[in-house]
Amino acid sequence: MTAYLLDTNHASPLVTLHHPLRQKILAAMDAGDTFAITVPVLTETLYGISVTPRGKQNRVIWAQLEPQIICYVPNAIDATKAADLQIRLRREGRQLATVDALIAIIALRYNLVLLTTDNDFKAVPDLRQES
Repeated sequence: MTAYLLDTNHASPLVTLHHPLRQKILAAMDAGDTFAITVPVLTETLYGISVTPRGKQNRVIWAQLEPQIICYVPNAIDATKAADLQIRLRREGRQLATVDALIAIIALRYNLVLLTTDNDFKAVPDLRQES
């Protein structure tokens, strides 16, 4: 069993009933894998799925899935570590957005595999990720 953390680009497709990613994640849940998000990803996902023409339908589908997805709330220690990560990467000539730094720190803190298509995370040491 694997524990995953979803980036927004992997959480948002979950409301599209025939999306291949949705099917893979639901099958993985049935097999015992766990999936989580962070509060910043929840915010981005809710916004993104709500401003589409299918916004209301998307929110109903999300509400059905949400109880199966763990939601991690970053704390002050996470915020400090995220800022330190951004500083370290900046000194190496790399950029990582604040939300992405928080996502990375949560993945590292809870030993989660980050599911993302965002290449910016490749600069984060020790972060396990899949697309």
